[in-house]
Order: sequence, then structure tokens, then C-alpha cells
Amino acid sequence: MDERIDGAAASRLDMVLRNDLSELGRLAEAVEDFIERNRLPPDLAFKFNLCFDELITNTVSYGYGDAAPHEIRVRMETDGVELRAEVEDDATAFDPFADAPPPDLTSDVDDRRVGGLGVFLVKKTMDHASYRREGDRNLVRLAKSFG
Repeated sequence: MDERIDGAAASRLDMVLRNDLSELGRLAEAVEDFIERNRLPPDLAFKFNLCFDELITNTVSYGYGDAAPHEIRVRMETDGVELRAEVEDDATAFDPFADAPPPDLTSDVDDRRVGGLGVFLVKKTMDHASYRREGDRNLVRLAKSFG
């Protein structure tokens, strides 16, 4: 799909993904390239890809009530001290930070109920994670300082 790099310093990434889990590989490569091009700390690629994987997997797996094609837009930008990202989709309204069940961190792994752990990791990995609904779009914003 669409991938655009804006700005002379290539400080922005704007990608449109299909609602297909196979797109996560393409996104991960673009994020790694963006981090490298902007000479950002390499661990940011791992952290953002972990968050994108969790958020987009949930959207693709549970957010659509039809088999129609949908687009998920991922934007990233840096100002040299912070890396910010936004994930935008037209899935069913869902605030992962308020609506996801809290994770069970005390039971054995085999005994835990499914759900909540990925969103917990997103909140622990990022300095800022927020959700808002704008019209028929979900917007998740992430930010991590590195300066």
C-alpha cells in the first residue's frame, strides 16, 4: 500500500496497511528503516514494533465485523528527543487503555485468561499512550522520549 517519507530529514513516516496480519512484517521493516535513517536509538524499533504488533493484531482480529478490506494508517515522527506515533483505523470503537481487561500477573502462564497483557505492555513500554474516537475513526497515540 502507500508508504511516504516526508521532510528533508526524513523525520516522518506515513504508511497505509491493509487489515491483514501479513502487513505487520512490512510495517516492522519500515519502522526499522525509519529508526536507522534518523539515527535514533535502535531499541526504539523493538519497542514501537512490539506496540504496533499488539494494537494492530487486536484491531485486525477483533475490530471488524465484516470481511471487507479496510485500511490502517500508521504515522511516526520525531523531533530529536521524542518519537511519536499514531495508529488510525475505522474499526469498531474500542479504547484499549480503558476497555481492555486488566492482565492477570499473578497466576501461572497456563492458568491465565486471555486478554489485557498486550495492552499492559504497550502502557509500560511507552511514556505516553492515549486513545480517542474521531468520527468513525479510532486514533491511538504513542510517544517515547529518548533524548
